[in-house]
Amino acid sequence: MEGKEEDVRLGANRFNERQPIGTAAQSLDDKDYKEPPPAPLFEPGELTSWSFYRAGIAEFMATFLFLYITVLTVMGVFKDQTKCTTVGIQGIAWAFGGMIFALVYCTAGISGGHINPAVTFGLFLARKLSLTRAVFYMVMQCLGAICGAGVVKGFYGKTNYELHKGGANMVAHGYTKGDGLGAEIVGTFILVYTVFSATDAKRSARDSHVPILAPLPIGFAVFLVHLATIPITGTGINPARSLGAAIIFNKDSAWDDHWIFWVGPFIGAALAALYHQVVIRAIPFKK
Repeated sequence: MEGKEEDVRLGANRFNERQPIGTAAQSLDDKDYKEPPPAPLFEPGELTSWSFYRAGIAEFMATFLFLYITVLTVMGVFKDQTKCTTVGIQGIAWAFGGMIFALVYCTAGISGGHINPAVTFGLFLARKLSLTRAVFYMVMQCLGAICGAGVVKGFYGKTNYELHKGGANMVAHGYTKGDGLGAEIVGTFILVYTVFSATDAKRSARDSHVPILAPLPIGFAVFLVHLATIPITGTGINPARSLGAAIIFNKDSAWDDHWIFWVGPFIGAALAALYHQVVIRAIPFKK
């Protein structure tokens, strides 16, 4: 028992406590934490590595499963005019958040569990991965999303699928394009900021006494953003999800506002990367 108390005491006092534990100003021992070097812009050697392609396959499969479950849930809700016999808006939000939680948990050790071009873009800006890997991930994510939405269309048939708009993202009536863009920017900022915070190695070293299961806060952020913005845009915050549903639905209504679901998430991801690197970690971008 004494040994266990000693371990707790050492864990809680591992770092200098002139600042409260958990603050960015707290100093770190070099022996406790080493800043990982930034990823190179181009890494040609990756193209000959099996782990590179395995990661891409993981991103494809995760995004495929993500679209399959989530679009199927959306279609099930909108199939019923009263929504009384369905899981409703809350159920849609839980489907998106729960799938992200499960899939990030499954793929984090293989590809990092991005499942979203906006997340990949934010991590690329923070120099967490190379441009080569970022582009490859985005392509595989989009292909997976298209296949996932395609399977859902196969279940429902063309007529029913198009009748219920195929789960495609659109700006709802009563909202402007600016409203939709703003919702996508803020929603993606919340998601990508959560990703940075939940996977920050420096934070893990500093607050080692606080256990963090990274997929949980990430999935919960997706759930909360969906609750807030489904009535506005159907909630994109993931360009691959929006692209996959739009391509399989393939009607003008899905393409009219489609740019919002790329521009908004990429702006939100860039702002989150900037905020986390410059403000939270107090590490300015290198010139």
